Amino acid sequence: MNGEEEFFDAVTGFDSDNSSGEFTEANQRLTGVIHVDTSKSNGIGKVGDGPPQENGIQKHRTSLPAPMFTRSDFSVWSILKKCIGLELSKITMPIAFNEPLSFLQRITEYMEHVYLIHRASRQPQSLERMQSVAAFAVSAVASQWERTGKPFNPLLGETYELIREDLGFRFISEQVSHHPPISAFYSEGLHQDFLFHGSIYPKLKFWGKSVEAEPRGTITLELLKHKEAYTWTNPTCCVHNVIIGKLWIEQYGTVEILNHRTGDKCVLHFKPCGLFGKELHKVEGYIQDKSKKKLFMIYGKWTECLWGIDPVAYESFRKQERRGDSLRKTKPDDGPEKADGDVVDTVPESQETVQVIPGSKLLWRVNTRPPNSAQMYNFTSFTVSLNELETGMEKILAPTDCRLRPDIRGMENGNMDLASQEKERLEEKQREARRERAREEAEWQTRWFHRGSNPYTGTPDWLYAGGYFERDFSGCPDIY
Repeated sequence: MNGEEEFFDAVTGFDSDNSSGEFTEANQRLTGVIHVDTSKSNGIGKVGDGPPQENGIQKHRTSLPAPMFTRSDFSVWSILKKCIGLELSKITMPIAFNEPLSFLQRITEYMEHVYLIHRASRQPQSLERMQSVAAFAVSAVASQWERTGKPFNPLLGETYELIREDLGFRFISEQVSHHPPISAFYSEGLHQDFLFHGSIYPKLKFWGKSVEAEPRGTITLELLKHKEAYTWTNPTCCVHNVIIGKLWIEQYGTVEILNHRTGDKCVLHFKPCGLFGKELHKVEGYIQDKSKKKLFMIYGKWTECLWGIDPVAYESFRKQERRGDSLRKTKPDDGPEKADGDVVDTVPESQETVQVIPGSKLLWRVNTRPPNSAQMYNFTSFTVSLNELETGMEKILAPTDCRLRPDIRGMENGNMDLASQEKERLEEKQREARRERAREEAEWQTRWFHRGSNPYTGTPDWLYAGGYFERDFSGCPDIY
């Protein structure tokens, strides 16, 4: 481990050597008890007597069992300043900086706007399909807005499954590696319309007052009806004010989505905040064909909505906008502008809502968060349901499922002392298991995913081995 990684571990508490195999990151649940019909070879479960139903529609919980634990009594600096001269990779942050979810559950939040995938599958034209896929790629990061608590590091071998018949998909993920820490996932449409899979391993950097997670790993979406595959990588996520001040998050970088059948590409620029928040949350980009001719323009905010328009209309509007800007009188300076590095722990505010260009097409709009979201770690309604554990569900789930983690469950229930104790116990159990494997010179064996190459990019990837939903969990490791 290099010094940069060690210091990042210290600042964030993502102890990549000490924690448990486990995911270092800056940065859904079953709809009910699943009764497996063993006469069906596909292994898709059926919703049983799980959460209550109303008029035949599955109901999900709308709040957590306990409100968010206040972080006002804690600061990262108050911990770091006591640890000068110590090995930083061994510093553990208070559990108060967590949110009661595993990183595997946070990955599942990609599926909140899965209707965009279904929409893409129904579109007859490849350009329209790419528009919906681009909207899905942007929507996948929307839930991170104002989510400054860090998810729990997944234990090596930890899994998470989510079946949502109402949304038409099922999802499985597994923590497949400790060094480097990698989370693999696989999802499929219940109507055989799509496959969605990938593995995530971000590169972490500490910049003094911020922590940056540069994404690694390919995300793949296959639209089966059209025999199309799209691949991309998520934008960079940055958490600001990790030492002092109010934490805030931004996404930036270029995301390129490639249609491997047609050669069409969507290029999306997630704008960095800029001075005084001028570009905060903005996304701009375009769809081009294989000859690089622009076919469609895209703009909006990853926290709000995404719009699209014809390139000619877009350029005409921007020319008028620039002409208007040149005619406006500039305001007198209030004083010299501060460079980015001199800005003192401020939280920028979005300067404006998205200005909709006449003739634009709405591609996606974010879901409204529940009114009590601020007391629930700024979770979305979809996220609130992820760790729900209904009576009898533990008999159906894999014993490695996140819902069965006692430290996360303790935090969700508001018992912070129990959560801290259980977290320490689980980490020590992981360390002992690692020592035992070393003594026996045995390698860790993943259960549901295997190493391979992405079939479309040829890059290293983790591929779903199949069989999870047949629910033979006899060989699962004891990690809790």
